Amino acid sequence: MPDLSPLAPGPAPGPDAPRDTDAARLSALGYEQELSRSLGVLGNVAMGFAVVSPVVALYAVSMVGTMIAGPAWVWALPIVLLGQCLVVNVYSELASQWPLAGGPYQWGRRLLGPSFGWMSGWVWQFAVMFGNTTVAYLASPWVFALIGVVPSPGALVAVAAGILVACLLVNAYGIRILSWFVSLGIAAEAVASVLVGFTLLLFFREHGFSMFTDTLGAEELSGGSTAMAFLAVLAVAGWGFIGFDACVSTAEETKDAGRQVPRAMWWALLSVGLVVILNAMAVALAHPDPRAVVAGEDLDPVTTAVVTAFGSWSDKPFVAVVLVGFLACAMASQGGAARGVYSLARDGAFPFSRQVRRVNRRQAPIGGLVTATLVSCTGLLLGLDATAIGSLIAFGTAATFLPFFLVSLAALIARLRGTWVPSGHIRLGRKGTFLNVLAVLWTAFEVANVCWPRAIMAPPGAPWYQIWAGLLGTGAVITAGLLYLAVKKPQATLRTAQAREEGAAATPVGAPVTETS
Repeated sequence: MPDLSPLAPGPAPGPDAPRDTDAARLSALGYEQELSRSLGVLGNVAMGFAVVSPVVALYAVSMVGTMIAGPAWVWALPIVLLGQCLVVNVYSELASQWPLAGGPYQWGRRLLGPSFGWMSGWVWQFAVMFGNTTVAYLASPWVFALIGVVPSPGALVAVAAGILVACLLVNAYGIRILSWFVSLGIAAEAVASVLVGFTLLLFFREHGFSMFTDTLGAEELSGGSTAMAFLAVLAVAGWGFIGFDACVSTAEETKDAGRQVPRAMWWALLSVGLVVILNAMAVALAHPDPRAVVAGEDLDPVTTAVVTAFGSWSDKPFVAVVLVGFLACAMASQGGAARGVYSLARDGAFPFSRQVRRVNRRQAPIGGLVTATLVSCTGLLLGLDATAIGSLIAFGTAATFLPFFLVSLAALIARLRGTWVPSGHIRLGRKGTFLNVLAVLWTAFEVANVCWPRAIMAPPGAPWYQIWAGLLGTGAVITAGLLYLAVKKPQATLRTAQAREEGAAATPVGAPVTETS
């Protein structure tokens, strides 16, 4: 039976197959085709959808959001979605012109030079790896819920580490095996998000829509200030709309990437965004006692709403479906992290590059997979002494919004200098500059907002480093990057890579490819 998975590799080209224009374009950008270019646009969308993930986006933050601002927290979701659309506009122009794995690194060095490019890549790379830390940690409570065990903080960390290792093994077997798990995850998303969400909204509402104007007194956690509570919720909601850049991570494995990757980012972000907003409203309206969530008495409002509506028989099946969605997200996220490390290492710009850049016989970036898994596991140390759901959400979100800001800033500076005029399939002209300004303002605000240390993001009596998790994580990554930049000087290696790329672009490869530095 033929494999109809959207991520499945196509048949091998015959002797009379047309010239591989994607490989030719990659050659013009200075690289050889080492990864398996077998994804169509649906496959690329699937990778982005799996990483953004409605299940991971909502089920991880609904309890935290409701505790901070009550049912009114859902209004933060469309605001963050609109802000992220500004970022996708910038990313679309860049991915259209330079469809390369490790986008922020590749774009940054072309826009503002090797030093900035390397730093952007370094920050982005650790952002993805720490984001995967958060996904694995948030998945672990669902494992214990499935077997009916109350976990200790150490047990949550151990299971999360096991999830990361399992994801490594799946990714090491290449894109075909990963495709099966991602397809299964998307099926789980369809059940746990779309089907359940519509059913709750249409048939099991316990409250009227006016409830979304009520905080139920949750702002008391923020000193009685509704404005401060809403700022905190904007930080929490930021977690729900990151991951669309996974489409960029697999650009060198996507056919006609310059056209298809920007489309895939839009499809992934908008489809997940609408499902998340739908489900957030559905869960709030179907929950039998929202005040119990605000009071911290119900730590799993999503399951409570589902079991109340469908009956006790639905408890374990629902948990199993949600867990599949989390695992698919973790696998796809880890695959994206590995490809980012590979992109830096093949230019000799990452520690132990010779080992890290290795690709195995299944055309999987095995060196990057091992590196990404080790780094992601170190982030789990935040949860050893106390439950760290809120802290790791802040930790993963802060790390991710920082490269969004750096890429948007680099694009804006290059535009204003006149050193970059978009020349890919997507060119927004003056509108693009205006949207770019808004993207810089939005991401700068969200970086500061997420990094702001808030005691309400950690459980009572939590260690100080959990409260400061967002700022500590980003500060550690930036400091380590600056030290490496000063001591090892990877920017010198990147100048060599730039010269190699310019030489490759000057060599005829068939159809002309125009690049703007």
